[in-house]
Amino acid sequence: MTDDSPLIYDINDLLYIMSKLRDPKSGCPWDIEQTFKTIAPYTIEEAYEVDEAIRDNDMPALKDELGDLLFQTVFHGQMAKEAGHFTFHDIVQNISDKMVRRHPHVFGNGTIKDADAQTHAWEQQKAKERKEKAKASGTVPSALDGVSIALPATLRAVKLQKRAARVGFDWPETLQVLDKLKEETEELVEAASKANNQDHIEEEFGDLMFVMCNLARHLKIDPEEALRSANAKFTRRFKGVESELQKLDKTPEQSSLEEMDDLWNKVKEREKSN
Repeated sequence: MTDDSPLIYDINDLLYIMSKLRDPKSGCPWDIEQTFKTIAPYTIEEAYEVDEAIRDNDMPALKDELGDLLFQTVFHGQMAKEAGHFTFHDIVQNISDKMVRRHPHVFGNGTIKDADAQTHAWEQQKAKERKEKAKASGTVPSALDGVSIALPATLRAVKLQKRAARVGFDWPETLQVLDKLKEETEELVEAASKANNQDHIEEEFGDLMFVMCNLARHLKIDPEEALRSANAKFTRRFKGVESELQKLDKTPEQSSLEEMDDLWNKVKEREKSN
């Protein structure tokens, strides 16, 4: 082996690297001062970057981003070990136990005929685990237990609605959801027209968004994905407006709303014809 041969690392090396970064005497000052709370936003950010690499079908980027996400797990594991809560190996043990327990058709004698049946069995097992957890803590079990408050709001709304639907609390017809959407829209218009209670306006807006998520669920649409697509479309078209203005040696700040709206429609029609 020559001196310039690449080093080959495994998970134990990564754990060692993390422990060195957090060493109180010789570690990195930034890594040493971090806590679960300060690292959490980075963990979320890395998960979104994994998602972005997948959407772009960029495998080199995905490899890189998955490494960053794994490092976040190692980081949390090291901090937990230092505080005496648990170790990275406990994390591995826990997730391994869970996967084996929730897949008896793979690791036991159970049988599953298709993916839909597996989804149903998975949810049943999770519900059983939630009930056992509630019983152990002395609380009344709820169909909504375990839906994280840290999820993006639209994703959490859909999960809450799905949980409620499993126990029969749901509109059976999409038209009923549309009626509710109309009702909530009218309530928001009424609240906004008074314009004297911002908290009430925000509440009504939240109700409207919640019903929109419910409508998306009934239409089998992912509201987060739909909004991402809308964001991408807006970004693409607005940049098209900026490009058209640049041909006129102008910027948006130097243009009127009417002019930009005309250019927006031009860009929109051009997209439709391609």
